[in-house]
Amino acid sequence: MNEYYINTNELKAYCEKLRVGDRVYLSGIVYTSRDAAHKRIFELLDQGKQLPYPINNSVIYFAGPTPTPQGLSLGSCGPTTSSRMDTYTPRLHEMGLTATIGKGERNQKVIDSIIKNKAVYLCAIGGAGALAVDHIKSSRVIAFEDLGCESVKELEFQDFPLIVGIDCKGGNIFER
Repeated sequence: MNEYYINTNELKAYCEKLRVGDRVYLSGIVYTSRDAAHKRIFELLDQGKQLPYPINNSVIYFAGPTPTPQGLSLGSCGPTTSSRMDTYTPRLHEMGLTATIGKGERNQKVIDSIIKNKAVYLCAIGGAGALAVDHIKSSRVIAFEDLGCESVKELEFQDFPLIVGIDCKGGNIFER
């Protein structure tokens, strides 16, 4: 297993090198999106409207950060169970999505989409959301503010610790 320090704007170039179990310390811009936000994003897509962030070459973190305490960049920010977004993910991969971050297994359609589109699924440690905030330099709501913690946020990661859960060769940490 290898360790990589990667910026999100370089992640696509690394996808074919990354293997299940590799550690990735990710820096750069990441967007949060959970169930409610995904539903709205797909409504926008279906209506041909502009999205709140670019999908091509982006990274989506399945998270719903808690309110921000004074003096911090964000509240607790742990991963959401990724399978809840499985119906949405293949279409986003087709649009150029580089990676998703979450916890837990993905269905076969998502795995096939990761392979086909040379993407990657990165796993964050569940239950450690308060510690994850130490690796988030900034946060701002960019869409759907009415959704509260499920609003879409633009986060700036700094060496956010992740593990490759599914690689673009079909390696799957959940099959070990």
